[in-house]
Amino acid sequence: MAVMTWTLDGPAEHESVIKNSVFRALARPVADEAAALAFLAEVAVPDATHNCWAFRTGQRYRASDDGEPSGTAGRPILSAIEGQDFDNVMVVVTRWYGGVKLGAGGLVRAYGGAAAACLREAAKIERIETVSLRFHCPFSEYAMVESRLPVWRAEKLVCDFDAEGASMVLAVPAEGADDIKSYLRDLTRGQMSITRAD
Repeated sequence: MAVMTWTLDGPAEHESVIKNSVFRALARPVADEAAALAFLAEVAVPDATHNCWAFRTGQRYRASDDGEPSGTAGRPILSAIEGQDFDNVMVVVTRWYGGVKLGAGGLVRAYGGAAAACLREAAKIERIETVSLRFHCPFSEYAMVESRLPVWRAEKLVCDFDAEGASMVLAVPAEGADDIKSYLRDLTRGQMSITRAD
């Protein structure tokens, strides 16, 4: 059984005030590192004291303390992302210093807490690991395959028609891929060639 992970259904925001310092967490779903850094560029506040951040996309992750003591901001934000099983998510926590030092432990709690609260309150969707299947579907079976897409939770990535039918690429949940391949082969009495497209 695959481990269930989540991503955000859209942008999310949370603000907290700790000893006069304001911590504003902004989170957004991101496809990759480039999208994460583009989000940072969009929401970082130049005149704020710090814009600390972390993201995770699959096996890639990065975090930044943006001038706070090492390990007191970026890492706790990343821990909040990982602790709630999020993937493809970027969180930026912007701090406006309020004149009272929080100490290393206080900073870890403030940054990690703001990120965790932001993610807890956010609308999230299950992130399903998918594989892409490529095959040619004869016209005689096309309607049948089309009707199965919602059942399979499959997304049609490519559908190019020719004289005999349609060349298709479907993104399907990884854990159901073998069953879908069996169904397609049975439908065409073993005539259909199905390959991985990713």
